[in-house]
Amino acid sequence: MTTTLAPELNIAGLAPDDAVAFPVATVAPAPALLVEHVTKRFRPERRKPPVIAIDDVSLRLERGAIHGILGANGSGKSTLIRLVCGLLTLDEGRVEVFGLDIERDELAVKRLINRVSVDAAFFKKLSPMENLLFAARLYGLDAGAARREATRILGRLGIAQSRLGRPVEQMSRGMQQKVAIARALLTSPTLLLLDEPTTGLDPRSKLEVQAFVEEVNTSHDATIVLTTHDLAEAERLCGRITLLNGGRVVAEGTTPELKRLVAERHGQPETLEAVFMTFTGRSLDDDVEEDGETDA
Repeated sequence: MTTTLAPELNIAGLAPDDAVAFPVATVAPAPALLVEHVTKRFRPERRKPPVIAIDDVSLRLERGAIHGILGANGSGKSTLIRLVCGLLTLDEGRVEVFGLDIERDELAVKRLINRVSVDAAFFKKLSPMENLLFAARLYGLDAGAARREATRILGRLGIAQSRLGRPVEQMSRGMQQKVAIARALLTSPTLLLLDEPTTGLDPRSKLEVQAFVEEVNTSHDATIVLTTHDLAEAERLCGRITLLNGGRVVAEGTTPELKRLVAERHGQPETLEAVFMTFTGRSLDDDVEEDGETDA
């Protein structure tokens, strides 16, 4: 709380020189994303105890940040993203987006966020442009302006105009992922949730997407949550990183802070790979290559 002088306020019985200082509370702006003590359980079989996918997780993201979520397969990364965007219901805790409760203010929150997942859904018989214009219509965007912006974004992501009229089902998985990213960015979300957005992309396409994510963050003041298996991508894009293991937060900080931590306390090299292995108990290669396992 700060104290400020109210010079125009005159209280009866006080001389003009007898200024009175009144305390004025300075209210900090609401964070872009506030996750407080969130827990999510799944019960795959009635006779068995529930599986805890997210266990008492708390996060706070300030506006304009790019925040990375890292963890092994099954650590709860995708479940957390689905909870934030309302695809799953909370068992315990609360989530706020720019001060709005995701359950109480559901419709208002959905206008502020968009999500890109590793398995994007499309109308696959439709073209990239038709898919984007359909999304624009759902968000109430002007059709002409949406078409121009969609062309610009798709071009920025390396999709030529000659491909905009082809059915999505005829495109490679990497190209489809670019269309999913373009669709999310078209609505200019204030909070963008990227769940392994560059999985399946070739190195050049990855760099194009990463550069565009940086551009959106800077030019549109978008706050971004990124889950990824690409540690170089996390190191390039993310101001802060949260590591999940077994559905719980096991470490959080900037990349230099986490590197310094594993070097000083655990005698490990100052690399993000060492951070990952130290807090998850496994190497990134083991995590990515293990067959048959999907994120909770």
